[in-house]
Amino acid sequence: MSRSSFVDHLVFRVRNLNETRRFYTIVLDQEPVCSEDSIMYQVGDTRLFFTSCKRTNDRQYEKENVGLNHVAFGVRALAELDSVQKRLDLAKVVHSGIKKDHYGQKEFIWLDDPDNMRLEFYVRPLP
Repeated sequence: MSRSSFVDHLVFRVRNLNETRRFYTIVLDQEPVCSEDSIMYQVGDTRLFFTSCKRTNDRQYEKENVGLNHVAFGVRALAELDSVQKRLDLAKVVHSGIKKDHYGQKEFIWLDDPDNMRLEFYVRPLP
């Protein structure tokens, strides 16, 4: 039996593709690959796709409901997290500032994207 060794891609449906592109280009510090109806970023081995959703949603995204709670992007050192914080501050992106996880005792920053999906940058040093 074979098992998966990485996450190939994640697909997110968003209200406004242009707003999402501006936000994630700042947050991920890279330009996306674009098509007419989607944008894609590469994070390590994982591709993140964002596609426009024309449906209206009566329910606002809420991270505590059943479903996705948040996506955490890993950084390998506190200095990298400091760089993320500076980039977010320069772009005036609202975020938590650097906090310490009470479970793993590692530093992190959280923020919400334009559709209120929770994101995190989390320090996980190499073993």
